[in-house]
Amino acid sequence: MSDKLGVFICTGYGIGDALDDVDELESIANGEFKAALCETIDNCDGETLAYIKEKVASEELTQVVIAGLGARNFDQKDLPDVKNVQIVNLLEWVVLTHDANDEDTDMLAQDYIRMACARAQGASDITVFPECADLCKTMMVVGGGVAGLTAALEMADTGYDVVVIEKEAELGGFMAKIHKSIPTRPPYRDLQDPGIADKIAAVKANERISVHCGTTVKTIDGGPGLFDVTLESGDTFRIGAIVQATGFIPVEPKGYLGYGENANVITNAQFEAVAANGFKRPSDGKVVKSVAFVQCGDSHNAEQFSYASAIMTTNALKQALYLREADVNSRAFIFYEHLRTPGQKEDFLVRVQEDPGVFLTRGRVNEVGGTNGVTLNVTDNMIGEDLEVEVDLLVLNAGMKPNSADGEILRKLADCDRVIAEGPANAKFEEYTQYAKDFAIHQGTDILGLNYRQGPDLPALKDGYPDSHFICFPYETRRTGVYVAGAVRSPMDGASAADDASGAALKAIQCIEMLARGETVHPRSGDQAFPEFSLMRCTQCKRCTEECPFGAINEDAKGTPEYQVTRCRRCGICLGACPERIINFPDYSIGAVAESIKVVEVPEEWDEKPRVLVLACENDAIPAFEAGAQHGIKHSPFVRVIPVRCLGSVNVVFIKEAISAGFDGVLLFGCKHGDDYQCHMIKGSELMQTRGGNIKDALEQMSLENERVAIHTIEINDYETIPAVIEEFMETIEEIGMNPFKGM
Repeated sequence: MSDKLGVFICTGYGIGDALDDVDELESIANGEFKAALCETIDNCDGETLAYIKEKVASEELTQVVIAGLGARNFDQKDLPDVKNVQIVNLLEWVVLTHDANDEDTDMLAQDYIRMACARAQGASDITVFPECADLCKTMMVVGGGVAGLTAALEMADTGYDVVVIEKEAELGGFMAKIHKSIPTRPPYRDLQDPGIADKIAAVKANERISVHCGTTVKTIDGGPGLFDVTLESGDTFRIGAIVQATGFIPVEPKGYLGYGENANVITNAQFEAVAANGFKRPSDGKVVKSVAFVQCGDSHNAEQFSYASAIMTTNALKQALYLREADVNSRAFIFYEHLRTPGQKEDFLVRVQEDPGVFLTRGRVNEVGGTNGVTLNVTDNMIGEDLEVEVDLLVLNAGMKPNSADGEILRKLADCDRVIAEGPANAKFEEYTQYAKDFAIHQGTDILGLNYRQGPDLPALKDGYPDSHFICFPYETRRTGVYVAGAVRSPMDGASAADDASGAALKAIQCIEMLARGETVHPRSGDQAFPEFSLMRCTQCKRCTEECPFGAINEDAKGTPEYQVTRCRRCGICLGACPERIINFPDYSIGAVAESIKVVEVPEEWDEKPRVLVLACENDAIPAFEAGAQHGIKHSPFVRVIPVRCLGSVNVVFIKEAISAGFDGVLLFGCKHGDDYQCHMIKGSELMQTRGGNIKDALEQMSLENERVAIHTIEINDYETIPAVIEEFMETIEEIGMNPFKGM
């Protein structure tokens, strides 16, 4: 069946009143794009959408353009099931942001109709990837602590088979080693049993859960739904999704306040063993009668103790009660700069404050001494004078370091091994030898053994926590189908880790069920279109394999990309990276976007109506534009906005096409990047900045000024600043003059 385009133009919501010539919009659809059907509609409500579906069926339409409200006003399931649906936001991009009944406003609406029709006609059929029919739905949990066991039970109780991998001989993790837990039930005052024994028993009794103790993961091949796992024990099996709950490693502050030198200075983790052993001091077996707890990581040593957290406060309160409940004549001292007890933990703090044997004060412990015990010198305290306190034991609350591996560093170390093996003849020998020395601490830290081109484990932030868009998608990692839970994701207590594990379990289930429908997960949830690679023209430049933020593309020995469809998040960064333009999506292709740029009607130079193309990220920039519209903030009528999947999905050819078509400049709006990045696709916005050299080269080839292209990063709440950015750019264009290609 041949393609048939249907266009529906809404005149409600003040759109028809603000435009002088709605008939011209219909003429463009019918005349320039040969639409099989073009109608005006009064609104975009449910009944109207049902009517559109009826017309699609009766007229056998294959592509549809709905011009009226923005895409965020529609539920995907209410839209017609055709090859492609384009939503034109006439209300927020035209009517609310520009003067009514103005020639430039009408021209803007007309161009948006042209652009949408071109995009719709340039789309190809979306087919569900065939692998979705054979996906495995068995889940794997790496780590047998409270988070791992909770995740396993949650998924098993939901009807999924689960495999648990625990490197130790027994399940339980750190929770199996603690004396008691902070209260999690009203009135939040009394210590309670950790409850880990019950979880272990429940896991062992559950027929859906199989447990492998005393082993680790050797390798994981494939992608979500198709992960093939090999354990160090030799066992092999296929799984669908992974929850990594590998917990934390207690920080050991060697050299701080005598730790490592004085046997009576220990960490909070080591104090759990002391409590379990009848409160006998490690140095001589003497029963402890007095303990001082020092909170590390305050303002004077925050950098030294970067893993300190609010958990350290409640831990000190809990361990002080250990001692007091064991011996009513014992004494506990807690020295701190800040006490952080959020939520119901405040009630627990009050309980500890009421205990006459617990002394809490703000204070800084500067030095310690003593031989049979520990003598502390405490300054800057609330009493107003220096204190000297003698105790049997000093406990340092030093923090929780995530038990993780940095996949990208491990990949680089593997490259170093290869280069070093080749010897000094390799030009990178010295550089890689130094890198291997600098990062030697990471050798042997592998946890997952992922067969990914970008490394065998999850990419990590500088402090070791797995990288993700923490605010918007806290459970997501940069590896689709792999979710982290518990203290490996963020410092937390046992109860919080259990809650966290429930969330990660649900995310793992969501992932595998969406993939079984041929859909991807966040941020482009539900997207069924996947990229196609024309490998005949591939030059093995490796840009797509290196720049994909989700590791969806491996490569063979020659460097040819090997796309793994179930790993893909459909961000389009591979499309933006490819210099040969061999990567395209059915609904987001080089050709379709380029055509939507070329169909814009660019006035002749003497009309003094410049044209600027805006390529804006759909995740933050487009919502910012639309938020500005809702606040009545107007911007220049001479810009034409094209939403892109991510700024990283912008190929340089888009800019070349815009300049060749007569646009006077191109503005790119993306998400904030850096350490506190906000890019939904992790590093797409940053990649666009690094591709600036390619843009500069393209402009030089065309003998044009670099100022004709500008990149800006904005947050979703920066809508008030957008008009000023556009206006400043328009002034720049006026200074350097119109595009010499205009009218050619």
